[in-house]
Amino acid sequence: MKLKLIASTFAILLASCSSDKAVDLNESKVEKRPNILILLADDMGYGDIGVYGSEIQTPNIDNLANEGIQFTNFHVGAACSPTRTMLMTGVDNHRAGLGNMTEIQADNQFGKPGYEGYLNDSVVSVATRMQDGGYHTYMVGKWHLGHSESTIPHAKGFERSFALMESGADNWVEQPYAPMYEAVHYFEDDKQVSLPTENYFSSNYYTDKMINYIGSNKDDGKPFFAYLTYQAVHYPHQAPKEYIDKYNGVYDSGWEQLRAARLAKQKKMGIVSKDVILNLDNKATSEPDWKMPDWDALSSEEKKFNARRMQTYAGMVDNMDDNIGRIFDYLKEIGEFDNTLIIFLSDNGADPNQLPTKEGFGTWYKGKYDYVFMDDYKGDYSSMGQKGSFADYGPGWGAVANTPGSFYKTFSSEGGIRVPFIAWYPKHLEKGKITKEFAFVKDIVPTLLEVADIDGGGSTYNGKDIYPITGTSMWSSLTGKTASVHSADEMIGYELAGSSAIFQGNYKLVINPKTKGTGEWELYDISVDPSEMHNLASKMPDLVTKLKAGYKAYEKENGVVPVPADYDVLKQLVKNAKSGRSH
Repeated sequence: MKLKLIASTFAILLASCSSDKAVDLNESKVEKRPNILILLADDMGYGDIGVYGSEIQTPNIDNLANEGIQFTNFHVGAACSPTRTMLMTGVDNHRAGLGNMTEIQADNQFGKPGYEGYLNDSVVSVATRMQDGGYHTYMVGKWHLGHSESTIPHAKGFERSFALMESGADNWVEQPYAPMYEAVHYFEDDKQVSLPTENYFSSNYYTDKMINYIGSNKDDGKPFFAYLTYQAVHYPHQAPKEYIDKYNGVYDSGWEQLRAARLAKQKKMGIVSKDVILNLDNKATSEPDWKMPDWDALSSEEKKFNARRMQTYAGMVDNMDDNIGRIFDYLKEIGEFDNTLIIFLSDNGADPNQLPTKEGFGTWYKGKYDYVFMDDYKGDYSSMGQKGSFADYGPGWGAVANTPGSFYKTFSSEGGIRVPFIAWYPKHLEKGKITKEFAFVKDIVPTLLEVADIDGGGSTYNGKDIYPITGTSMWSSLTGKTASVHSADEMIGYELAGSSAIFQGNYKLVINPKTKGTGEWELYDISVDPSEMHNLASKMPDLVTKLKAGYKAYEKENGVVPVPADYDVLKQLVKNAKSGRSH
């Protein structure tokens, strides 16, 4: 039964009432509608949070899980903007404008419907629905869903916003992180703005902005919908030095030992099966950006360099967690913490790619940054992650981040699309629950609308034809009224850059193109085999046939434009950057 947070006799009135009327309703004796806070990490792996097996100190996020509900089988898209599209609309990314991430879009996809490269007008954002339903709406951080006047957050339902338009940026100064961008663009509301020239660090500044936005209307009685999307931990990996130094010595044993340690912790915590073994295909691939090197084969200087790279990443995560703690403290200070539904997740798995090594990119990086290449060893890496430095961490640490999943961002393997997901709302959610039920990023929007008692509508909105929400509300499952979000026979399809998957119950049929994988459909029971080590395709041919047909139906229903047979995601990235089509 739908959660009733306001009197049913006022349900229709609320959708069209003015702000002052909404205040009157909220001041009635009916339970106040909750605030909603979404915290989105960027390129964070499944195993990077303490409650998911990490050694990185994340007490604020950990407490959220320990006092809320932790999902161990939650899935998103395998890259930034496609996931964010579904997170903002509840509609498949191929219908909403980001059929592929523009930076890696195939030649044959440009100009096709659903591949516009921005959040199109065929969908309605959750912010618009929330604003029309009587909520304040705030957004701070990375947007990556368009940067024209009609596609910035201000035009998509956010009352207040401070947003980075591109896929990433330097965290210390106003500067692109890659040569595909001539500049980076920040908008506050409907005006392009510049960053402060002093005392700026992205996670700190974004947190300050969000606290300011929430505080600006804290006394008017209206609930808020807040979307805080950190640049952490997208490269360049950067953090205040004290956060990086905090992890001195922690990573000296290398990625293989740390990956095993994280898996052992995950088993002890009960979030993966005790039978799970790590997928070593990460070592077998021929692509350098995806091949996990042998730690013991590195020189002592190479080990020192690489240990500092992971320290920098850990420091960035740690700093983000501290900032999340500041948000929580502020909500407690103003008396709104316990009446806020808080969701934490990542937009996709870890990114192992090392852009400075790409053809034509090296000169650009050498002119902008220090500590980029393996031949830049200087014996002292204390400036890594500081202003003027660029750090990434490569496939070894990327594999650690995604423990126990295989492969990485842009892959339809579990390392690319299984991420941490935590929901906290003490008034209605069970404390300390761990659920292994499957859920998908499209399910978030209908969940939020149900909690806010706002109608999700159908194929029209304010008289305009739109694509309807296709996600399923998680609320009944979250509150224990139903055992699962999706029925056992429901099929849920997914595609990005030629990597495809379809889920049904515990099973996942998946394919990665030959440039990234076998080029063959593989079948896994991901409820017990998240590392995808046991391909069941030959043992269950009827299910493979059934799921293939389901995937074909998904492609047709959502207007998927398949990539060419020779499509290579990394080569396409370079090609699009050189041609100027990346932005």
